[in-house]
Amino acid sequence: MGAPFLPDPFALFIYGHLEVLVSLETMKTRWMKPNFHSIIRPMERPYFKARIAELLEIHPVVAILGPRQCGKTTLARAYAREYGDKRVTVFDLEDPTDVALLDHPRLALQDLEGLVIIDEVQRAPALFEVLRVLVDREFNPCRFLILGSASRDLIQQSSETLAGRIAHLELTPFSLGETGTDTLPRLWLRGGFPPSYLAKTDAASAQWRKAYVSTFLERDIPALGIDIAPPSLYRFWAMLTHYHGQLVNYSELGRSFGVADTTVRRYLDILSATFMVRQLPPWYENIGKRQVKRPKLYFRDSGVFHSLLGVADHDTLRRHPKLGASWEGFAIEEIIRRYHAGEGEVYFWGTHGKAELDLLLMRNGKRYGFEVKYSDTPKVTRSLQLAREDLALDEVKVIYPGDKAVTLAEGIQAVGLSRLIDA
Repeated sequence: MGAPFLPDPFALFIYGHLEVLVSLETMKTRWMKPNFHSIIRPMERPYFKARIAELLEIHPVVAILGPRQCGKTTLARAYAREYGDKRVTVFDLEDPTDVALLDHPRLALQDLEGLVIIDEVQRAPALFEVLRVLVDREFNPCRFLILGSASRDLIQQSSETLAGRIAHLELTPFSLGETGTDTLPRLWLRGGFPPSYLAKTDAASAQWRKAYVSTFLERDIPALGIDIAPPSLYRFWAMLTHYHGQLVNYSELGRSFGVADTTVRRYLDILSATFMVRQLPPWYENIGKRQVKRPKLYFRDSGVFHSLLGVADHDTLRRHPKLGASWEGFAIEEIIRRYHAGEGEVYFWGTHGKAELDLLLMRNGKRYGFEVKYSDTPKVTRSLQLAREDLALDEVKVIYPGDKAVTLAEGIQAVGLSRLIDA
């Protein structure tokens, strides 16, 4: 039956409704077809699959947020396969067909049951209001799993419109705990984005990351409604490699880049909200010392950092002046992932008297300190002893590129990163 045989407005509405339903019947099969990620042997990510199941038991909407190409779609596909006999419907907002189906979102979603997955949800912020209406129904037959390539701060509608109804789960690129500690050199060089990590050669990995940076600047940033010339943001991003592991000084960055410090803040907030950089907040308390109150800057993925540095292989990395800074950023990110630490749990600490601690983890009322050193023979420094005393740390670990655990002093242990991850 075609639309010309149903000329009146009500009939046209019915035709559109039937067309939506017919299209939805084909969506699960189409979405499950192999793509690049399935061809390259998608890695099992049991922790994240378990967290999705736990959160969906409690919340009607779960948002998986993470950078582009970190594996959100692959993870959702794996979870959907294990969802049992329940109905699964998927919308991909990079697919014009699915975008057309959601031109009338209430119509497309209101009769669905089971699990509904909406990919690249940041492209349709108006959906959040519709989701609120649907999940507030007295008998809600759906659970919604939404995937987004921006943080909850950038997708403000989800935090505001779905307050009390949504849980957020951040999906990172591959971590050392997932790839195995024997892969540390490869993961450190290439980073954890699946196509980069799984590439056949280091050269292919470097080429993928170069293209990723270009696509991120030319397509992903504009898709979020952010109007910044790609060359400008690229130059700023590349300039940040010189500040990796250092305190953020907005005025200095502004002078170096030739813009106002307000522009620097905006650019940094964009890169933070898209999971490209981490602004590690300072911890300070009343201990009778002048403490640092500016954040520290780190690239979140070591592979992207190396790409912007022009580092494509291990030999170049070993000779590079940013070797120690690269190791520090990589290790800090891996420690955070090892403990699945979230916002409000991780800080750094420093005083104007030069005492400092690279990473402070707050967990269950206890304080854990981590100092990162690229050295075969890590030692206890006066700075570390002061940090332990001033902050009353419960445990202190010096993380180095080895595989052993050695006691250095009372309450201070040197632990190889591999050993920590395997513990």
